[in-house]
Amino acid sequence: MKKWGCLLFLILGIGFVSLSFFQKEVDIKTLKQLDKSTKMVDLRISAEIVFQGNLVLVNNEYPARKEYIRSDIVHIFQNDHLMNGFSLLNNSIQLSEDITQKFSKMVLAAENNGVKNFIISSGYRNFDEQETLYKEMGADYALPAGFSEHNLGLSLDVGSSVAKMEKAPEGKWIEKNAWKHGFILRYPKDKTQVTGIQYEPWHIRYVGLPHSAIIHEKNFALEEYLDYLKTEKNLLVDFNGKKYQISYYPITEQTTIQVPAKQEYDVSGNNIDGVIVTVYQ
Repeated sequence: MKKWGCLLFLILGIGFVSLSFFQKEVDIKTLKQLDKSTKMVDLRISAEIVFQGNLVLVNNEYPARKEYIRSDIVHIFQNDHLMNGFSLLNNSIQLSEDITQKFSKMVLAAENNGVKNFIISSGYRNFDEQETLYKEMGADYALPAGFSEHNLGLSLDVGSSVAKMEKAPEGKWIEKNAWKHGFILRYPKDKTQVTGIQYEPWHIRYVGLPHSAIIHEKNFALEEYLDYLKTEKNLLVDFNGKKYQISYYPITEQTTIQVPAKQEYDVSGNNIDGVIVTVYQ
């Protein structure tokens, strides 16, 4: 949920991310000067926000909430303007319109590298569809309704028209480059013990920048990244010349935080116990 405002710079206790892609070191003196001139406003966050947003964790422990599924789910085939740079396995595939546009932008970037045979093989599934799939395929190949990322509208399965994804140029490109566009490979080969899911080179999930960049650089699964944010509480990062502040807040029934009034920010729940506020400076 993107808003306009700006997050209070929490000078004490801020964790600095000294990753290779962060091109500038954060200047604390500059931040203190900025903070003095910033007009602050209160932002009330209610408990249901915990279950919404691009960073919501869905796995065998934390299910998606039906009432908070993305509201912009569309049939891709029925929206010609979305069909750029990829094809569909079948005409019934649905996905968030916004995520489809972001995926299209990503695969058009891949086309510049000569990689252009992308197919969306699966997107959003409602709870009834997921339950039917689970009953038909069994627990070894599907998850119960609510416990699959496909129930969110943020995830999709991507194939190639030339080879299986683990060998196809499309699969290799996604593994190396998807993070630059806000997507992550949700179930990497070396994280099966963390995710509880077998390696799936075809399953990608949108989390947005700078989160995808940090996940890539630190070789995190989404579970590990959310734990990291809870531990660090506040991060200041600089990626490709843009500054971001990421802050984690535990949420009770209702929590009030302060945000400056004139900067864009995004609020996402983690589907467990708190929210992550990302300020785009």
